[in-house]
Amino acid sequence: MSAPRLPVTVLTGFLGAGKTTLLSKLLENNKQRRLAILVNEFGEVSIDGGLLRDGENQGVEIHDLANGLVAYDDDADFLPTMLALWQRRQQIDHVLIETSGLALPSAVMAQLQSEALAPYFVLDATLAVVDTPLLLAGHFAPAGDGGKTDAVAALFDQQLGHADIVVLNKIDALSADQLLAAEEAVRKQAPSIRFIELAYEAKLDTRLTLGLHLHEASPAAHRHYGPVASMPGLAMRPLANQTLLDGHSHGGQAAHSHGLATHKHFHEQDPGWQSFMIRSKEPQCADKLAAALQAIAREEPLLRIKGFAACADSPGRLLAQGVRSRIELSRDDTLAAPRQAQLVFIGYHPSRPRVVALLRDITGAHWS
Repeated sequence: MSAPRLPVTVLTGFLGAGKTTLLSKLLENNKQRRLAILVNEFGEVSIDGGLLRDGENQGVEIHDLANGLVAYDDDADFLPTMLALWQRRQQIDHVLIETSGLALPSAVMAQLQSEALAPYFVLDATLAVVDTPLLLAGHFAPAGDGGKTDAVAALFDQQLGHADIVVLNKIDALSADQLLAAEEAVRKQAPSIRFIELAYEAKLDTRLTLGLHLHEASPAAHRHYGPVASMPGLAMRPLANQTLLDGHSHGGQAAHSHGLATHKHFHEQDPGWQSFMIRSKEPQCADKLAAALQAIAREEPLLRIKGFAACADSPGRLLAQGVRSRIELSRDDTLAAPRQAQLVFIGYHPSRPRVVALLRDITGAHWS
């Protein structure tokens, strides 16, 4: 008898939706499964993989796949990494793949159905993480001008279109009416999704995330996923249709299928999406670095900023996170300072020279 296939969950979502934070907390709360994590980023260096490693998650394998090319036919890393995981299948219960914010999950989904991987892996579910405040503010709606806004809207639409589950993230300050409006917007844009999960405090319930078996080929059946109504955070959810969250899958959907004839990485079809890293060997003043990043976010068409820096007035590490105009700079004295500051900038036709100039002018440090 052949060994059972390893289940794979794909985590997709636009830049800054909070995928890595959700994944990190999922790992913290996971007590049952031995996990392997593949992290793909649109850039030359993985920042998110380092964040997950800093969590000291016991019994978790983390693999970085940089340059945003996960599951491309000519990718030199994805297929060997997956096959290596299969060789260690007795130590792994589940595989999680976090795609880059500019990726379409169809790339991974297609590879999992390929002759090379289909005998060993099966797609469990695809989750699309949404920055709910930005959704409500209309940031993912097309403008019709063929520019950045339309590029964002097109990618967001395709990510939702390939999802089984949509996770509404960053919702703690939202009202019940706002959550209902967000749910209605998602269902209007992606009517084929199975259900919506609300990630209060950026937390996912493993019972709604792993082990769902949404893509296993089997006869149409009335499938139960557990007593969802009793799960924390679900009873009070103001969803338009509570029956969608009653723990059942209806409609004879045995093997949920998606059209995979799509671009595998969005920047391939729209080269306006660009990513670059800027480095400095000098420790940074937190206030000056925050001011520099805020100025850059105001003046450049950037959608994502992330990275590390050594702190000038303590032995710890500064962590920079930016989504559009929202900039957060936190300090963690429990982590060793990096040897050099590394900041990744992702946007639509951003200017690297202008970003470097602003960093140098405001921080007083040398950046290149």
